[in-house]
Amino acid sequence: MNKFKGKTLLITGGTGSFGHAVLKHFLDSDLKEIRIFSRDEKKQDDMRHELQANHPDLYEKVKFYIGDVRNIQSVQDAMVGVDYIFHAAALKQVPSCEFYPMEAVRTNVIGTDNVLHAAIAEGVERIVCLSTDKAAYPINAMGTSKAMMEKVIFANARVAAQRGKTVICCTRYGNVMASRGSVIPLFVEQIKNGHPITITDPNMTRFLMNLDEAVDLVQFAFEHANPGDLFIQKADASTIGDLAKGVQKLFGDTGTRIIGTRHGEKLYETLMTREERLRAEDMGDYYRVAADNRDLNYDKFVVKGKVETMADEAYTSHNTKRLDVDGVVKKLLTTDYVQEELAKRLVDSTEEKKTVEKLESMGTKILKADKNKDNKLSKEEVKAVLKK
Repeated sequence: MNKFKGKTLLITGGTGSFGHAVLKHFLDSDLKEIRIFSRDEKKQDDMRHELQANHPDLYEKVKFYIGDVRNIQSVQDAMVGVDYIFHAAALKQVPSCEFYPMEAVRTNVIGTDNVLHAAIAEGVERIVCLSTDKAAYPINAMGTSKAMMEKVIFANARVAAQRGKTVICCTRYGNVMASRGSVIPLFVEQIKNGHPITITDPNMTRFLMNLDEAVDLVQFAFEHANPGDLFIQKADASTIGDLAKGVQKLFGDTGTRIIGTRHGEKLYETLMTREERLRAEDMGDYYRVAADNRDLNYDKFVVKGKVETMADEAYTSHNTKRLDVDGVVKKLLTTDYVQEELAKRLVDSTEEKKTVEKLESMGTKILKADKNKDNKLSKEEVKAVLKK
């Protein structure tokens, strides 16, 4: 039976990278309605026009709600008639949260509590909340706020389970490649402008997953969750140095510049702690960490045999499968962003070649703007010549 048939799905933070990816997967599904909840009216308008242009037969399925998870009234207004929720609204930038930690608390912790309380009151059936590897052994404000968010999720999941209606679970994943604010678009933009790409520490390791994998993880959690479960995808990782080399292999080598670690950054990230790994269930491509359903009356629980508190090691970007540069390139090519940027590059290159040939046929002198450009005109030079 199709769980989505005739149902209404609410996506908080729905105009972000994850919201766009969800629409790509679910727009032509049997869902009756998809609600996009966010505070950015410009992004909502852009998404609305994009849907009207590209999906004229389906765009009316998507409804837009302006609001903020910090404002429980706006959350409650959007919640009426909702069956399922993907909760993606968050402050995600590590340095920004270091400077404004209370803003991270208001969105990531209090905002999540608002969503879950409103959902339980409305009788929403299932909720999948999105967390991050930075919530495991956090050292920065963003990770700490996400760790607290997870505690809020598990506490609300326990209450909802006792009431017997709403199932709440959580997903935790690493860096989503080419998502808003991630480093790959920055590298590509720096290369486009002929600047060296800036690297914090080439020996840092990070988990890598694309947006489609992020949606797959959420869908897997949706389909398999018990109240309070945490789902983690088994993910590849690479060093930041190899990630940079992979981007340069695709888009050109303009050099690198080491700028040092930013506020709140780790050498490696953890997706599953040693304590969580002890009770994790291997489900193939994913781990399920079941909720600890004991109450505060610990003396009524009896453990027979050896008491184990933690596994031998956590699941980290240092000990998972490590991609080399070629592996990074293959992974990059699975992202829509990289495919689109390479396509643009090909079009730009073709157009530039046609323009140069046209100018040469006109007998126009082709100037060298840069010895490294192989006699190609810059866009500015082309415009200048065409004006003459």
